[in-house]
Amino acid sequence: MIERPSYLQRLATALTRSPITALLGPRQCGKTTLARMFASDKAVVYFDLENPMDISRMQNPTLMLESLQGNVIIDEIQQMPELFPILRVLVDRPENKIRFLVLGSASPEIIKNVSESLAGRVEFIEINSFNLLETGVETCDALWQRGGFPRSFLAASDEDSMAWREGFIQTFLNRDIPQLGISIAPAAMRRFWMMLAHYHGQTLNASELGRSLGLSDKTVKSYLDILTATFMVRQLQPWHENISKRQVKSPKIYLRDSGILHSLLGLPNLHALFGHPKVGASWEGFALEQALQVLRPSQSFFWATHSGAEIDLFFVLKGKRYGIECKFTEAPTVTKSMMQSLESLGLEHIWIIYPGKESYPISGRISAWPLKKIQQLPSL
Repeated sequence: MIERPSYLQRLATALTRSPITALLGPRQCGKTTLARMFASDKAVVYFDLENPMDISRMQNPTLMLESLQGNVIIDEIQQMPELFPILRVLVDRPENKIRFLVLGSASPEIIKNVSESLAGRVEFIEINSFNLLETGVETCDALWQRGGFPRSFLAASDEDSMAWREGFIQTFLNRDIPQLGISIAPAAMRRFWMMLAHYHGQTLNASELGRSLGLSDKTVKSYLDILTATFMVRQLQPWHENISKRQVKSPKIYLRDSGILHSLLGLPNLHALFGHPKVGASWEGFALEQALQVLRPSQSFFWATHSGAEIDLFFVLKGKRYGIECKFTEAPTVTKSMMQSLESLGLEHIWIIYPGKESYPISGRISAWPLKKIQQLPSL
């Protein structure tokens, strides 16, 4: 079992200060395992809302829950969104002695009324699949190729890993999306998802994507929002600066798990991946996700102008602006685009994350930095 101490610490802190903690992330990313690890030395009442027996226990949820005290874990909370108003009533009672940990496979936006019902009472923690800090830097290539879903990463062989991911995709399309009340033909969503894999790392052009699939712009954006809200896709939003240059206003699209990306592209192993035209985009998306998981900025963006200036990741920490470029090359160099980004955005520093071994300065405020040392970025 791979330890996840940072998430355990965040859970402990959140449950101390908030009556409700929501642990959200994609299905099969390890939420239940993490919750059980957290509860291993505590008295906990556990409900799994995909278990018929626990669903029966929740026929009268107010009566069931108000009789409890201590820590209560409710898994797959998106199956019963009507629980949120009940939780609000329970935690607002002066005599309340319960701390709720709710687990879900959909974002707050797709769980009906969660923001309104629990405003000021809930702390959200987003859990991702495994990252390099958890698996060890020596597993970098395996984590990139297989992705971070535990059963995919820990599979006995590449073939077993690929088979698990294909099963995950089928289950997601045929069961998970319909359970959220979304009526889309699985075959149509799979075609869309596969097309997105070829657009991985590119700026969204809904019209072009729609023409390729015979869909309207509105339908494209609707499908994309569904995959985003279920943690399958990241829409990295553009940053707008008050400058004279025309800036890109559409989001960049990334499949959040590199293993799922490779399955949709039909790439069963590293040999096939290295021979594919999307290998650079795949690595850059993988590096970007690792950076976001380690740095955990409150907000993150990309920035680009129509004249060609661009920075892959722009964020603010402790009042200072930083940029990250992800380059699949052994010898990164400074580009005109980077220099324009430094000047236009007033960046403190740019790190070029690359697959090499050594960190070194390239110019005054630009450094090359190995992905395997991402947790050691200075001055952050």
